[in-house]
Order: sequence, then structure tokens, then C-alpha cells
Amino acid sequence: MARLSEQAWVLPAAIAAVAAAFTAAVGATITDIGPWYQALKQPDWAPPTWLFGPAWTIIFGLCTMSGATAWVAARSKPQAESIIGLFALNGFLNLLWSFLFFRLHRPDYAALEVGILWSSIAALIVVMWRISRPAALLLLPYLAWVGFAAMLNRAIVEMNGPF
Repeated sequence: MARLSEQAWVLPAAIAAVAAAFTAAVGATITDIGPWYQALKQPDWAPPTWLFGPAWTIIFGLCTMSGATAWVAARSKPQAESIIGLFALNGFLNLLWSFLFFRLHRPDYAALEVGILWSSIAALIVVMWRISRPAALLLLPYLAWVGFAAMLNRAIVEMNGPF
């Protein structure tokens, strides 16, 4: 019986890992911590730049675990498809924030979009809670990090605007 349970995890875990790795890789190519970013005034409480990579690595790992856990716990194909759709929407919003902030150099637009990104994480948690509480709890660090990033983004806009 354990073997069947292990097999049930293979496809969800593989797809979740590939999706998270793809999102992380695209996000990394969009994110340019070059001269423009270095020239921005930052609040005293801003974390060091080197911390963002490890933080996002942990967050994407937790998202992978959450997605796979919820997918395995889904009670129907439509429920599993809803989980996949919500994660895909969230991945798009995550990349959109990076694009607005780092590529378009519009922290002001990114500050507006980050509220939508945060809301998509909150929605994921609510949906996951009904399907799998462990899957929902795995997303709490992501929600907290994006909440912190929203405050940092807002401070950067206030210290550097208009854009």
C-alpha cells in the first residue's frame, strides 16, 4: 500500500517542481540587481541583497510541497485543476511584479500589483485550507515574505519617486 501512495505523489511532485523551477528561473532572468537598483534609496530595515536568493529558494520549495500536497489531497479532477490554475495565476503575478519593478523600472506600478499578488497567495491559502491544511500552512512564509516585500516596495517608491 505504501508503494501506491508513493506513486500517487510522483506526477504532482514532478509537475510542481518543474513549474516552480520554471517560475524561479524566469524570475531570476527578469531580476536585475544592477546599477539602477543599486542607485535606489533603501530604508534602513531593507535586507541585504544576498538574502533574496535564499529566501526565494525556500519559498519556491515550500510552494512546490504545497502544490503537490494539495494536488494529492484533491477530491476530484476539477478540484485538482483549480489548484493548478490558482498556482499558475500566482506564478504569473509573481513574474509580473518582477517585470514591473526590475525591467520597466516602475516600482510604483509594482507597488500596486503586489497587492494583487499578495491577494492571490491569500486566496491559495483559503482554498488549500479546505483541501489540505498542511498545504495551506506551507504557503504562510510566502504570504509573509510578499507582505514584507510590499512594505519595502512602498518605502522605495516613497524614497525615490516619482517614476
